[in-house]
Amino acid sequence: MDDSNTKNSKCRIVVDAMGGDYAPQNAVVGAIEAFNEMKDFDLILIGKKDEILNVIKSNQLSFDPDKIIHTDEIIGMGDSPTAALKSKPNSSLVKGVQLVKDGKADAFVSAGNTGAVSAAGTLIIGRLPGVERPTIGTYIPNLKGITTVFDVGAFVDSKPQHLLGYAQLANVYIKEMYNIESPTIGLLSVGEENEKGNKLTKETFELLKNSNLNFFGNIEGGDILTGKVNIVICDGFVGNILLKFGESFLKILKPMLKKTADSNFFDKLKIAISKNSVKKTFKVFDPNDYGGIPLLGIKAIVIIGHGSSSKTGIKNMVLKAREMHNKNLVSKIENSIKLNSQKKLDN
Repeated sequence: MDDSNTKNSKCRIVVDAMGGDYAPQNAVVGAIEAFNEMKDFDLILIGKKDEILNVIKSNQLSFDPDKIIHTDEIIGMGDSPTAALKSKPNSSLVKGVQLVKDGKADAFVSAGNTGAVSAAGTLIIGRLPGVERPTIGTYIPNLKGITTVFDVGAFVDSKPQHLLGYAQLANVYIKEMYNIESPTIGLLSVGEENEKGNKLTKETFELLKNSNLNFFGNIEGGDILTGKVNIVICDGFVGNILLKFGESFLKILKPMLKKTADSNFFDKLKIAISKNSVKKTFKVFDPNDYGGIPLLGIKAIVIIGHGSSSKTGIKNMVLKAREMHNKNLVSKIENSIKLNSQKKLDN
């Protein structure tokens, strides 16, 4: 997509109304809530038009029906990502990404099949020049705020140069979105010592050490929750396992608290008294607050949400897409890649 057509223009965001476990309800309501809150971008809803209109009507919302694009196919969570792109060309996911590719929208937002959204963004929109592999990341709460982890499943079986690329993409994103001038970057390994790790991490360590990034060094899994670095880099295979483990933590923590409360009256009383504190603690683990994760390294903005995204989660995804557009993030990433490539040639 030609960034010159969209730079400094009003952002056009297309939302996959059929993406997610609670679609179209949460996707439609959340997207319209984001639009009603900011009013400074154009919103396009794509999916089965009758279902979208029913959600709008049942929730007593107001939205221009001309901004709804009808598609009659849905890529489900269980569909094979790349196969689904070919077998369901009239799906909301494929058509929505195609709108961005054709320059009719600036950003695509979906809580649908993560693999399919990643594949569509990579294959249809295309990678930025110099990017071998795009990456997706996640947010993990820590004692100081949040840590971001890249990659968490866009690709597996990465090579050292891919991990270096993930770090370069993540560096620009965190710098611009969180106003951290020089984000610290750690390489996830089995020990902090430089020589620790497997062949992949040892070779990646050397690339990161010799880059112009603020490389902290190796970190261990336990360092993520203490907030030792801003960005953690790992292969998508490892990152996805880490992501799924983190998501399961909250699921088991709530029942464990309930079990403790049920076993003893005084424990129940203590938990009841500290209910607000417990609720606030749990809230930092809620992925809906972070507004989805970006697919970095492609020629436009694509935001991927958790399949169980709430209305608030969808709303925050749309607002994140808007913020990325307003900050001209894709161009900044592209310029950073060009600069890194030039420095490599000069050396």
